[in-house]
Amino acid sequence: MPTLTATDARRDFFEIVKGVAEKHETYRIHHRKGSVVILAEEDYESLLESLELLSIPGFRESIKRSAKQVEKGETVSLDEAFGEE
Repeated sequence: MPTLTATDARRDFFEIVKGVAEKHETYRIHHRKGSVVILAEEDYESLLESLELLSIPGFRESIKRSAKQVEKGETVSLDEAFGEE
């Protein structure tokens, strides 16, 4: 993730916004009072959703179990799972 000074970010603001919006680039902008991160709204929403899912008790363990089942070939087709034949 590129780091810019606040001065450089101000100078290149419109190009930064364009890159973030179109290419999902992320930037760290440093100021003497602290740093901030600029990222696309879609990426921000995705992070929030991931955090929400990971906060569900047992979710991570369930994902790990599912990954092991896939590795072992313990899967069913969509037709089998949803009874569509």
